[in-house]
Amino acid sequence: MPLSTLTYRSITDAQMLPRLIRLGPNLYGAVFTLMKLVPAQYILRRALQRGELTEDTVIVETTSGTFGLALAMQAALMERELVLVSDPAIDDNLYRRLTDLGAKVEMCLEPAPVGGYQGARLTKVAEIRASLPSTFCPEQYNNPDNARSYHVVADQLVRTFGTVDCLVGTVGTAGSMCGTGGGLREYSPHTQVIGVDSHRSVLFGQPDGPRSLRGLGNSLWPANLDHTLFDEIHWCNATEAYAQTRALHAESALFQGPTSGAAHLVAQWWAAKNPDGLCVVMLPDEGYRYQATVYDDAWLAANGHVLAERPTEPVTVASPAEAGDRWTRLVWGRRSYEEVPGVVPRVTHPLAERALS
Repeated sequence: MPLSTLTYRSITDAQMLPRLIRLGPNLYGAVFTLMKLVPAQYILRRALQRGELTEDTVIVETTSGTFGLALAMQAALMERELVLVSDPAIDDNLYRRLTDLGAKVEMCLEPAPVGGYQGARLTKVAEIRASLPSTFCPEQYNNPDNARSYHVVADQLVRTFGTVDCLVGTVGTAGSMCGTGGGLREYSPHTQVIGVDSHRSVLFGQPDGPRSLRGLGNSLWPANLDHTLFDEIHWCNATEAYAQTRALHAESALFQGPTSGAAHLVAQWWAAKNPDGLCVVMLPDEGYRYQATVYDDAWLAANGHVLAERPTEPVTVASPAEAGDRWTRLVWGRRSYEEVPGVVPRVTHPLAERALS
């Protein structure tokens, strides 16, 4: 096999696009080192081109994980000041890495009554921006550049495979799935787009509640989320996602995080059910943040995340209201949110617009 002779301008350029790894006869993983580099680089470069990011402008954003790391990497390379607003979901290792890259991290220790930690973080972002003369907020939830940035991934998939019959991935801010899925649909309108969410996430109609599975799901409805793009929605719990993450490592030697495990659980099922269709699954980030948790058997046992047997198929329901606490599937059918029976009523978080304006 020939060795790569490519050189890159920066580490973010080198790590941005995924490696496409064969995981089964008709299943490929789009394996990212850090998927959030795609929107972080695109959004900041576009802001620079528009004159919104001067030398004195402070970048301010809300994050509880990998988007913050991607921004910190890009901001360090661009020599821009960065303030990140986070919550207790951020672990000590990530905190140290962010601060080592020069970011200032502000913590919200209590969730807001409406919108949970996302709501609390948006409130803090608004306060910080009001106190500074010049700021730029990447607005990962509402900035259309988030979704647009992933068209480069869709182009990569089309160049490699021609037609992709099914794209599977987790949904949080909705940028990756709406951007990549929408880009694929421009080439092949039949492409199925399957979103993977966590229970007690409002994105696809469940009531908001505590979620131990992080990196997907949301307590708010991002403007980037186009419900009419999705053919199916699957919800899974943390234990199922963690077990599949470990299985992905043991069986394919892919050391990824639990969002990858959740997506792979669904993609593996779809590929087996559709042997003549080519499926690509988005695997967002590596597993190093989770060595003391998901990859630690003692931690899994102590926190009640041990499965006697991994599930092989989901329970199919007709409404989000029927979803239990295990792997569940709903045929969304490219409907709008309001067209789906049993969804919780959508409410607008007033601080979202204030924080991002």
